[in-house]
Amino acid sequence: MFTEQDQDQILAQGASLNQIDEQIQHFVNGFPYLHVIKAATVGDGLIRVPEAQLTSYTRRYDEVSGDYSLMKFVPASGAATRMFKSLFAALEGKSDKATDEFFARLPDFAFYEDLKAVLAEKGLDIESADRQAVLKALLTEEGLDYGSLPKGLLKFHKYPDGPRTPVEEHLVEGAAYANANGLVRIHFTVSPEHAERFDKLIADTKGDYEAWLAVAFDIGFSEQKKATDTISVNMDNTPFRNQDGTLLFRPAGHGALIENLNDIEADLVFIKNIDNVVPDELKETTITYKKVLGTVLLDTQQQLFRFQELLAGEDVSEGYLAEVNEFLRQQLSVLPPEQFDQWSKAEKLDYYRRKLDRPIRVCGMVQNVGEPGGGPFWAQNSDGSVSLQIVESAQIDMSNAQQKSTFETATHFNPVDLVCGLRNRHGEKYNLPAYRDPQTGFITQKSKDGKDLKAQELPGLWNGAMADWNTIFVEVPLITFNPVKTVNDLLRKEHQPA
Repeated sequence: MFTEQDQDQILAQGASLNQIDEQIQHFVNGFPYLHVIKAATVGDGLIRVPEAQLTSYTRRYDEVSGDYSLMKFVPASGAATRMFKSLFAALEGKSDKATDEFFARLPDFAFYEDLKAVLAEKGLDIESADRQAVLKALLTEEGLDYGSLPKGLLKFHKYPDGPRTPVEEHLVEGAAYANANGLVRIHFTVSPEHAERFDKLIADTKGDYEAWLAVAFDIGFSEQKKATDTISVNMDNTPFRNQDGTLLFRPAGHGALIENLNDIEADLVFIKNIDNVVPDELKETTITYKKVLGTVLLDTQQQLFRFQELLAGEDVSEGYLAEVNEFLRQQLSVLPPEQFDQWSKAEKLDYYRRKLDRPIRVCGMVQNVGEPGGGPFWAQNSDGSVSLQIVESAQIDMSNAQQKSTFETATHFNPVDLVCGLRNRHGEKYNLPAYRDPQTGFITQKSKDGKDLKAQELPGLWNGAMADWNTIFVEVPLITFNPVKTVNDLLRKEHQPA
């Protein structure tokens, strides 16, 4: 199937022939569906921290967080193209209500003054210029080029001292909870074509924010690794070839970022999407619950380490085994396979050790208000155990009425609000790719050069890429979830000055 030239290209990509063969088999056979048992709900896989205890949780976090290496990890490589879908359509003469709202409230956008200046350079007044001229000035290279920039570089929020981008909002937010003795470490994943712009933005603004917030920022960037790109195939599952005869590889989705996360040197890592930011007057609740998630993780991690110590010896008592069994079931929501009671003591001990000695994540979950995307579920794993998973609709067999019904019972939604513990009890880093589910992924249909093709995405970063982690779900308020999916989302009160 592969020529010598193909093999050289695969190796240059950083991949192996075995990996590519596996990917092609996934195209042929598809990915197995995940079997969900039930939705995780408050009191049944989902923790609700009483409001009266919030101060206690945040105080405990503040007391101990300086003892740990902290990091804020922000996936920021995606282009903002979909944000402007209705405006691109309007550029082609297909206006809708969203376009009308955009123009009716144009002065309310944080990028208004920049747009006004670009039009002025062309000799146009923003108030009298026709719609096509305004859209070109906003979306294309003739102006601000917002249609091809990543969200992180767009101006989202207005302030008296000037507008802020999401990158800047993450600096301000990170200073409040990813602050270890005055050092705030933040890592952005970026696309190579925009890396220089991110660098410039940080260089231009970092000093001002350090002076204002009285912290030192350590800002890092990384790009999605070429080796994680997946091969594309024709509709008959044979390798798709570019016009020059080379194989076509495509980025494999945000699940590939598990490799970037694996390179992070930190004890605790907070993960949040680039577009989920709010102005300063709304940050307090977000900061409170970030500290709550951190406290839950540190408390649980201490218990994990203690139980691992108890199970480390040669002669482990039945009492210890019973204690560990209760902890796994009640605290970590990990249920053993059905035949577990028939296992020998040695088999049970091996099972307990494996389940305890894994990376841990605590995931905030908001009440489901109809947003598309994943939610918290109890799901069956390949080893027969049941645990908590963040599940997307694409992972479910929607032709199965029972599975479809179970998926639709979700009371909560995944806003991508995680804190992760990446080290074992000896302080050593876990090798995170070893804890992904290679049988989770997505097949999508695309086209190139006028030809249809099939592409493959790796399991999502918080889905299959973290499938074999210890997982805890905690309810967080809906106000902590304010993503910007369309440009008009910036007109919502949560993104406008108070």
